[in-house]
Amino acid sequence: MAPRVVIVGPPGAGKTTVGTLVAQRLRTTFRDTDADIERTAGKPITDIFVEDGEPAFRALERAAVVAALDEHDGVLALGGGAVVAPENRARLAGHLVVFLDVGLADAVARVGLNRDRPLLIESPRAQLKRLLDERRPVYLEAATVTVDTGGRTPEDIADEVAKHVR
Repeated sequence: MAPRVVIVGPPGAGKTTVGTLVAQRLRTTFRDTDADIERTAGKPITDIFVEDGEPAFRALERAAVVAALDEHDGVLALGGGAVVAPENRARLAGHLVVFLDVGLADAVARVGLNRDRPLLIESPRAQLKRLLDERRPVYLEAATVTVDTGGRTPEDIADEVAKHVR
């Protein structure tokens, strides 16, 4: 069993929104590893970061990626930092991985001043720019397909992603 497509990208790329739409188009299920982590931990990701620290969150994230890749056969969205771990990138080999490439302006507009994103708590715009700059090469390395999300609707992006799956 393997996901039909794995969606990766930074905060604000639209992984959950687009992934849900792609799953509808493909008549399959959608799974998000961030939701899996919250369910496993019994608390929101922000609380995991604050109460347990980022290393604890990353350990939960690695376990969630392994489980989802092994158990899910629909559309899978990984958390924004999941591909930073080399072991997660290695596990993505052989999967159709779509990188939703988003520019800073669009990401900021989508994320806003969202305090539920733990890595963006202080100075969200500056932190988001840093994440985009640092992680873009890793997203590109993990991806088999890159989809530019700039100025496009989630529906249009989902149509393009679904075409790559079919």
